Amino acid sequence: MADAAVRAHLIAGGFPAGQMAGHDHDYARLRILEQLKERDNVHTTVSGDYEDIEKWLPQCKLLITYVAGPVATEEQHTMLRQWVEAGGRWLALHGSSGGKAARMPDSPQRTMVKMDYHNTLGGFFIHHPPIRKFQVELTDMQHPLTKGMPQVFETIDEPYMVELQAPDDTDVLLTADWGFVPPTETGFFYESDSAVLPGGSKRAIAFERKLSQGSVAYTTLGHCHTPTTNSQRSVHESVSPDHTVPLNLLGSWETEGFRTLLRNGIGWGLGEV
Repeated sequence: MADAAVRAHLIAGGFPAGQMAGHDHDYARLRILEQLKERDNVHTTVSGDYEDIEKWLPQCKLLITYVAGPVATEEQHTMLRQWVEAGGRWLALHGSSGGKAARMPDSPQRTMVKMDYHNTLGGFFIHHPPIRKFQVELTDMQHPLTKGMPQVFETIDEPYMVELQAPDDTDVLLTADWGFVPPTETGFFYESDSAVLPGGSKRAIAFERKLSQGSVAYTTLGHCHTPTTNSQRSVHESVSPDHTVPLNLLGSWETEGFRTLLRNGIGWGLGEV
């Protein structure tokens, strides 16, 4: 007997609508859909932002987001939160912890705006230094999301600084350590490096945030760009000694660690593990 049909919904896109916002959403969308298509009983709807989620979420078992800018409105967030609490699984990737930025008074800098959306996600993006090479370490080898992953793997990615919003309800699965990052006059403004985990300088790179009957899994990893989608002005010397930005960058998508995490995340979201 064939497996029962399962619905999933994928949101992949930038802001404003139709813009790439510094990321190759086409590549990410294709790779995610390929993973979903490996399961004949999974039927996936796709959109570029959170508009019309009231049409897609009610019958869905899994929501996947890979966005750079789009964020749920208050009304959309209310439905998203209720859906997760009722047992939905949300697999959030990379820029999903971002959203709106506000201009600072008398300054060219902007600062990220924290919303209820970030509480549901469990993480709030405050800043990222230039793309760099760094090591990712497993902190929970028994979790379904990390099954089969290497204990340590090296990647090239945007070093996201994400502040945990519900640490008591969050299982940190992956960490990285590139030290403290003091505020500067470039990039996003923030008061202090609040993304560092207690007791050192490590940061959460992947976690699961539980919400009633459902949960959210998020990873900071996943930057990718092409010559026409790149918005980086320079990279860390660990990527290029002269800080020249690679024309094409797949970063973590080329690592077995991230590919395994994505594969596990989809299985987790569909209730296979």
